[in-house]
Amino acid sequence: MKPTSLCPAGLRAAVLLLLLPAGALAAATPTAGTFNILSMNVAGLPAILNSNDVPGDKATNARTIGAKFAALDYDVIHVQEDFNYHAYIYETDTHPYRTATSGGVSFGSGLNTLSNFPYVGFARTKWATCSDASSNDCLTPKGFTFMRVLVSGATDNDTAAYVDFYNLHADAGTEDGDNVARQANINQVAAYIATWSVGNAVLVFGDTNSRYSRTVDTAIRGLLSASTTALTDPWVELVRSGVVPTAETLCANPSTTSYCETVDKVFYRSSPLLALHATSFAYASSSFLQANGSVLSDHNPVQINLAWSTATTTLRQSALSGGLTGTWFSDAPILAGLASKPKPATLTFRGASRLDSVGLTLVDGSKLAHGGTGGTAASLALGVSEYWVAARLCRGVKDGNTRNFYILATTSAGRTLAAGTATGDCTDFDAPAGWQIVGFAGQSGDEVDQLSFVYAAR
Repeated sequence: MKPTSLCPAGLRAAVLLLLLPAGALAAATPTAGTFNILSMNVAGLPAILNSNDVPGDKATNARTIGAKFAALDYDVIHVQEDFNYHAYIYETDTHPYRTATSGGVSFGSGLNTLSNFPYVGFARTKWATCSDASSNDCLTPKGFTFMRVLVSGATDNDTAAYVDFYNLHADAGTEDGDNVARQANINQVAAYIATWSVGNAVLVFGDTNSRYSRTVDTAIRGLLSASTTALTDPWVELVRSGVVPTAETLCANPSTTSYCETVDKVFYRSSPLLALHATSFAYASSSFLQANGSVLSDHNPVQINLAWSTATTTLRQSALSGGLTGTWFSDAPILAGLASKPKPATLTFRGASRLDSVGLTLVDGSKLAHGGTGGTAASLALGVSEYWVAARLCRGVKDGNTRNFYILATTSAGRTLAAGTATGDCTDFDAPAGWQIVGFAGQSGDEVDQLSFVYAAR
């Protein structure tokens, strides 16, 4: 991070911890990396309601699960059914970033995340449809969670690699009402992705309670469709050679093969900003056993290794600056779809007490704008060989929410354009060498709540 001289040292340290993964010290801009994930239904229903056919004391088992999470050190872990034994898992786990429980049965969703990476925008969403046809799925507010995870960030904040992570637990059972509810659940996640994850790489994993071999479970196949979310299932991709199965192959627990199908699934996709692909798939069953060899859950945990890269993308992104209100947006899909290399012809900002809007017009006439209509407009026309290469953002608090109060753009010719009111909490962003700022991503409403910059080669 490159704060201005107005930023106090304590604040600089706090912002650095927010934006960087634990232990990240790289001075050079990272353009590729790897990480792994785990999805595990931890069988955390109260023992009096459901034993999950797992021997032993559930509190003791939860402590063992947490200890194994810590020892195996998966980068991002999604857990489901994390209800009444949540505290025991967190007691022995050591991941630096963890979601707070939403409560036990009848109060919470049972969905939590343990991560080595920081994240922003965490949100819980309850299913709009549930069914008690064959079980008590409506007893507790099951649904899905969303978070934007920083899998890698340069120490200067000039570049960052974000992935949108979704954790879900769909309706169980195979009665007609269950089937209808589960289809609605998966389609609800797909609709959320279409709105909130535009332009972003995505990972969806959790307990779908679905199988490809069930003819009624069409929604999970819909997730693979380019007309909806265009996600990839790494189990289908790597284990089943790209062929979606139609015949049922149930797994034992613990499973000794990856060929069988479970309801615990993972889906992913790349974006114009980040190439993402799975490199391995496995059921991590043998890693999650009690000392006597018994299972710790009635579900086989799912482990995926993934590789990411910005080296092969035509666009890159800076770190985010600001708060967590407003609607997510990204110019990346528009920029990636242009026939020619993007370059701003005019910059236009609006601001007064705060930053009301940011926008630009590209040389091909495309207009990109985000925010409201308040404040005073200021524009700068760029020359044919002039590029937008640097920006400063300053933050402040309004109505209890952090927002961007000020922007300063600097071109390759040394000219500037500013809007809003500068504060003592500022960060500078420089386009990588040979690149330029061509668009935006973040959150906005009447003002620019959160902002990052999209880069393209000159």
